[in-house]
Amino acid sequence: MPERQGTAATAKGLGRTAASQTLTSLPRVEASVDGFSRPLERPAISFVHVSKVYPAQPNKPALNDVTLDIHEGEFVFLVGQSGSGKSTFIRLLNRELVATSGQIFIGGTNLVTMRNWGIPKLRRNVGCVFQDFKLLPNKTTFENVSFALEVIGKHSAVIKTQVPEVLRLVGLYEKMDKMPDQLSGGEQQRVSIARAIVNRPPYLICDEPTGNLDPQTSLGIMRLLERINRTRTTVIVATHDREMVDNMRRRVIELENGRLVRDQDRGVYGFDV
Repeated sequence: MPERQGTAATAKGLGRTAASQTLTSLPRVEASVDGFSRPLERPAISFVHVSKVYPAQPNKPALNDVTLDIHEGEFVFLVGQSGSGKSTFIRLLNRELVATSGQIFIGGTNLVTMRNWGIPKLRRNVGCVFQDFKLLPNKTTFENVSFALEVIGKHSAVIKTQVPEVLRLVGLYEKMDKMPDQLSGGEQQRVSIARAIVNRPPYLICDEPTGNLDPQTSLGIMRLLERINRTRTTVIVATHDREMVDNMRRRVIELENGRLVRDQDRGVYGFDV
């Protein structure tokens, strides 16, 4: 496993998972919260020797012995060529897939041994944003966002309070009555993000959130994700957007042929030269 590149400091108190125990020689992560740097002690997400093999390709693991920790409040880019394992990584995190071997922990919960009845609770705590928005075409902006609360049984009073709040955050308060086909691509992605965070999940996972957007709109989406991250939400973004990764200089995890080949603080899309 490649060493985590960044500030030379010894990791301490990283929790009880095996991933933490194997990474105690790596540098402790620092995150800026309200302008102050502070250590993030306990991993929010841990992959421990995780492999995923699809039956159609038994000799080519989609993920191959991946071990890493992601801490509460981090903003992490997941990069790599098509077929490197990024989508598999994301689908393992929301329990759409189960690892073939190894262990995955989110908030101390083992996703590999999780029973099916635990999956809805997990997904209430893991917001997901996709490249193709996945909006309901026959519902307004307000209704698309409120639907995420309705399906988990939130009271109508909570919905009437939380949905306008999150629409203000993403800059769509004035368009809550618009249908998806009346919105631009960037606005539709903002609706998707609002829907993902309206239940205030501690984790937000984005799979190519700017893949269908122009550069200026992409910048606005990334700035929005940064604002969400400042609320201590752990954000993971799988992306091919080289310019965005290079400009933001956040932690970068790179996969290649299913293996973790780079884990770099304040990283860029490719290796620094």
